[in-house]
Formats: sequence, C-alpha cells, structure tokens
Amino acid sequence: MKKVLLVVSLFLFSSILFAQKIKISENELKTQLDAVLKEGNLLYKYVQASLVAVDSALVNPIINKPYSFWSYFPYEDSEKIKIIIFVGNTPTCIAEYTFEDDFTKPKSVIIERRELTTKEKTLMDIRDKIVAQIRKPKYGLTFDWCFGCTMEFILIPDIDSYKFYCIIRTTEHSEEDIIPFGNDYLFIANKKGKIKRWYNFHSEFIPWHPIVDGNRVTEVSHSHLTTTPLVTATDICTFKLYAPLYDIDEFFVYSTALGKYMKYNWKKNEILVISED
Repeated sequence: MKKVLLVVSLFLFSSILFAQKIKISENELKTQLDAVLKEGNLLYKYVQASLVAVDSALVNPIINKPYSFWSYFPYEDSEKIKIIIFVGNTPTCIAEYTFEDDFTKPKSVIIERRELTTKEKTLMDIRDKIVAQIRKPKYGLTFDWCFGCTMEFILIPDIDSYKFYCIIRTTEHSEEDIIPFGNDYLFIANKKGKIKRWYNFHSEFIPWHPIVDGNRVTEVSHSHLTTTPLVTATDICTFKLYAPLYDIDEFFVYSTALGKYMKYNWKKNEILVISED
C-alpha cells in the first residue's frame, strides 16, 4: 500500500476560528499539558488492559464453558491495573488479570471463583450509580455513532471524588477502519456517586479514517472548541490505542482558544506546543 503524507483536518464549526483567544503562561500551559499526558497514559492503561484481558477470557474454556454471560471491571490497585471477570446479579469474581509494566500481556492471571473484595464492591457500586445517572437526557449521551463501536467506561478515584470517563472504541464488528475520536465525556461525582459536574470534550463523534483512497494517512488533526482549549486525556488514550495499528506516529489538535497547535507523538509520549504564526 502506498504511504503518503495526508493531513485530515476536521473543524467542528467554522465560526470557532474567530473565537476570542485566551492567554496562559508557558509554565502554566506546560503544567496543564503534563497533567493531561499523565491522565491520558492512565486511561490508556485501563482500556488496553481491559481489551487484552477480555480477549484472553473469551478464548479461555475454563471461563467461557461454564459461564455463558459475564462482564468485566478494571481498577487500579497499588499502581497495578486489575481486570476482574465477574458473573451474577450479586457479582462473583471468576477470574483476575493483573497488569503492571507491560499492558500487552498480564503479569498474572488467577482463574478461580471468589467473592468481591470490599474495594471492588465499592467501586462497582459507584460505577453503577453514575451509569444510571448519565443515561438521563440532560447529559446528551448518544449511542448511535457507528456500527461495531461501543463505549468504554473508566472509573478513577480521586482525592475527594470520582472521575468517570466515557470513551468510544471499535470492536471486531466495526464496519471499517477508523480511529474513533470524539463523543467523549468526563463526569465528576462525589464520594456517594452523585454527579456534580461534567464535560463533553468534543461536540460530535469524529471518526478518523487511517486509509483514504487506498493511501495510508500519516498525519491527522482536529480542532477543539474554546470550551476545550487543550488536547484531552481521551485524545491521548485513543491515539495510543490505535496509532500502532496504522503506523501513524503523531496527531495535531488546534486550540481555537489559544491559537496554537498541540502535537502528540505516541512513541516519544510527549506533547509539543506549536504557535499558529
């Protein structure tokens, strides 16, 4: 397949090009981007570990033969990511996958039936409470992006709250090769699981096509509304998941609020700021 340099820019609304710019010092911008990068890397670990664990569980006869229906839940435990496979309305763990440094394969796998720990019960209860709330029309979540896509839910405990991310990903049933950006959300809930504020990072679903007219895309970009001035943790996570599959090293986000481009390179795992001038 011929490989060409092709930049795909997806501007959500032409009017945002004339939006008023905001000012931020270089030090503050770096601090905020460092935080975004750290959060994006953590999201990637959650989602990548989940995908590997689920794929492994699907082909494991010890799990699939006796249990026709099961689900999974990822969480962080002592700087490790654990994926538990569970069954039942009163959940029971039937397998546990632990990831530490390499998120392409688990460090350990325990396949045995056990009760959930107190931590697991608490986190899953919070997740269920948040999921019940985000289905309300006022949040505007849509689930009709494209055939073969699904939404990944990631719950991350914070100091005095919970962060709940919603990220689109493709499945083996996807109709075409895409990198599924957009339609991503962050909900902030209190310790009881009640949503206090929320953010919709992109105004719509943005399917990036890594192959156009038989040619492989090598660079892609999209713009952000003024309400989302920086590249997001969900952008970082999504690109890290899909870029290696399509041999794309970096992508660009244009910030209409800052009048700058932000370039993320997944191999270097760094964000560079490029002025518009």
